Amino acid sequence: MIYIYNDYGGTHTTSLAAAYHLNKLPLNRKLTKEEILHAPYFNQLTKHDLGKLIYHGIDEEGNPVYTIGRRNNKFVVPAIQEFATILQGKDQLDEKIVISNTSPTVPFIMSVGGFLARGLHINFLGEPLLIAGAKQCCGKINRLVEETKKAGHAMTTQVIVLENKKFH
Repeated sequence: MIYIYNDYGGTHTTSLAAAYHLNKLPLNRKLTKEEILHAPYFNQLTKHDLGKLIYHGIDEEGNPVYTIGRRNNKFVVPAIQEFATILQGKDQLDEKIVISNTSPTVPFIMSVGGFLARGLHINFLGEPLLIAGAKQCCGKINRLVEETKKAGHAMTTQVIVLENKKFH
């Protein structure tokens, strides 16, 4: 199985989701500032990384975990889905792919922080808001990751797209 977490910028909730997925963050409490800032790629990617699959590692079951920033482009996820289907149809890919949207977990404060830090490059203002937002939504992200893993095991289709709307 291949897991791909996606959202607008690909550097905040997706990075936390990948870190939770790979057991790099504690599951039973709110995250500390240090844990958030040390999650791989958290608040580090730029507009040049948009649309690129960022590899985060292999999970405990041997599955690779990726993230991608898609902006408002509604075609990125369908393009990944279609490409995977083509490869699977040609027997060049026999793994299930799970594409999970982390955007529904993003609180408003995190959106503002991301805009300030990544969009306007005002990190000293944006980072504290990002940290506050991450602390606010870390439980939701953790639950989203658990549900993403369950869906990957439960569903029989080869390409699974999870919009995760119930996390709003």
